[in-house]
This record gives sequence, structure tokens and C-alpha cells, in this order.
Amino acid sequence: MGLKEMLFGGAEAKLNKHIARAKNKDAQSADRFASLDALKQDGSERAIEGLLARFTIRYDKSIEDEQEKEFVHDSLVRMGAKVLGPLQKHLRNADSIAWGLKVLVGVTPSKSEERWTVLADLCERNDNSYVRDPSKKVQLLHHLGDEEDARASAALVPYLEDIDGDVRFTAVESLLKLRNAEVAREPLLKLLTNEKEESRRIKTRIVEGFADLGWDVKGATGTVEKLVGDLLPGARVDGNGRIKKKVA
Repeated sequence: MGLKEMLFGGAEAKLNKHIARAKNKDAQSADRFASLDALKQDGSERAIEGLLARFTIRYDKSIEDEQEKEFVHDSLVRMGAKVLGPLQKHLRNADSIAWGLKVLVGVTPSKSEERWTVLADLCERNDNSYVRDPSKKVQLLHHLGDEEDARASAALVPYLEDIDGDVRFTAVESLLKLRNAEVAREPLLKLLTNEKEESRRIKTRIVEGFADLGWDVKGATGTVEKLVGDLLPGARVDGNGRIKKKVA
């Protein structure tokens, strides 16, 4: 074996060792930190993938777990746009994506095509079809509710028809948070007046949201009037079609 082969073989073996230890939840936190720092210093695509893998495990000691993930987040954000390729792969394949989405925010400008390309891909891969565990979709929808991009509201609307109640509720919450009446008012009103929607929590949240935002219910006033008193005791629909809460 030549010198060059020995050197590169040794470097690769070390990198593999650090990648494995970085996501080993049975290792000591100090040892994982050492490997995470080594991956940060390496900065190669494989090292970035190794750092992202740390987000896929949860350490029993919550303080150390949070500290390690914060370290990985900060390290990746400082690397900038070079992490986008591995990051998109991570977001596609990981079961939990909350930390990866935080990294995405840190390495892409708000409303940018770079960020939206990744988010649109996630929405397409995690659409409103049935899944056994909807937690990844819930994380995605929570994130969309924090996006300033107008495309986020349109992306959320299809999830109002998701079979899972938690997904539908999160879509409602995020749409109300974004305050985009032009996109969200009619779909939310349709869900509120849909007799097949059995979730009282969802319908109550829509009524509260319309009242807080001052959105009118024109086009469904009669149906909403019948619902409001039960869902939000003391509330009413005024002459302008707006829901008014009971004055304390």
C-alpha cells in the first residue's frame, strides 16, 4: 500500500468513526461533541451528512441533547449554502425535520427560490395522503405558518382535507397565523360548514380565528350563525357577516 493510499484510507476511516459516534446515543456526550466538532472542521459533504444525522437521535439527557443539536445547527448555518444538498436529502428522508428546517432558515434568505424549492419538494413528498405517522407533516405545517412567503398559504390549503385531525388542525392554525384572507378565508369557511368534519376543536379554532382576524363569513352566514353559539358561547354574527365574541 502506497503512502497516499495509507493517508487517505486513514482519513476516511477517521471520518467514518466520527460519523458513527456523532449519532450513537449510547456514547458519552463529551465523546459525541468531539466527533461533531471534528465533522465541523472537516466540512466535506459526508461530514455535513454526519452532522445532520445527529438530528435523527434523541439523547436521554435532555439538556445535553439540546446543546448538541444547537451546536450542529450553528455549525451548519455558518457553513452557508454548501449544506443545501445534504440538507434537502436529510429533510426528505428523516422522520423528524424540525431542526433541519431551522437550518434551512439559517442558510437561505426569506422568500428566496432556494428556500421555497426545498419546501415545495417537502410538501409534494408529504402531501395530504394517508400516512401511519403524520408527525413529519405536522412539523412541516408548523414551519409553513412561520414563512413570510405568500406561497406558504397556498401550500397549506390542501392539508385541510387530510385524513388526520392533527394535520388538519395544524393547517388551520398556520393559515390563521399567516393572515392571508385572499387564500385562506374560503377554504376555512368550507371546512367550518362541512358536516363531515367531526372535530369540534377544528371548528372552534376556525370560529375563534375569524373573530380575531375580523374575516367575514359571507356566503355561509346562515350556517355559521347556527354553529357559532355552540362553538363559542355568547358569540354572534353581526350585520356585516363578522363573528363577534361575547364582551366580558
